[in-house]
Amino acid sequence: QLQLVESGGGLVQPGGSLRLSCAASRFTLDYYAIGWFRQAPGKEREGVSCISSSGGSTNYADSVKGRFTISRDNAKGTVYLQMNSLKPEDTAVYYCARKGYVCSLKWTDFGSWGQGTQVTVSS
Repeated sequence: QLQLVESGGGLVQPGGSLRLSCAASRFTLDYYAIGWFRQAPGKEREGVSCISSSGGSTNYADSVKGRFTISRDNAKGTVYLQMNSLKPEDTAVYYCARKGYVCSLKWTDFGSWGQGTQVTVSS
């Protein structure tokens, strides 16, 4: 089964940093845009960031611009989300998913969802 596997979540204090990883299992990442999404309890899933298949184009939600950076290493089959200056409102389960080539922040455009990794920002 083609899938993505997230890792790197955890508990961090406000102002801290985490780096999430999204690794491809049983397929090649090269041809896919990869998006990061998050869902907090009682809230809808929202788009956080996306990187195109080539890595030449990235999108960010306004709420994370200047704090989060998405990158990819196709040789390693992995996409990263570097999260700095974390805030309590960043607390959520973070998911990655894929779509063809071009980026989007609409979760309905994506498939092959991972199982998610929990990020908790709290003192």
